[in-house]
Amino acid sequence: MAYDINLANRIRERLFELPNIEEKAMMGGLTFMYNDKMCIGIIKNELMCRIDPAFHETAVEKPGCRTMDFTNRPMIGYVLIEQDAIKIQEEFDYWINLCLDFNKKAKSSKKQKSK
Repeated sequence: MAYDINLANRIRERLFELPNIEEKAMMGGLTFMYNDKMCIGIIKNELMCRIDPAFHETAVEKPGCRTMDFTNRPMIGYVLIEQDAIKIQEEFDYWINLCLDFNKKAKSSKKQKSK
């Protein structure tokens, strides 16, 4: 499954000055890890945002936002944003900032040890 390279470049440009950013192919798209924690991603042509679960219900009321539901299982704290909802830089920055703010208190996935 391909992801939108233009959206990937917008994210790269926005995160350029941050330390500890790592890109990983994940979920058929691209994920940006920040401080070893999943932060932002792209699935097809949508922005995937990891946000504070306490803000989830408010977020999905915003235009172009919906709950991420991989394998028909809603994932609270993960939302997908349609491209039309992030055309304007202020809208794009709003979602990126939500992800970065939550990243400070998000728990890191434990790394698997090599055998």
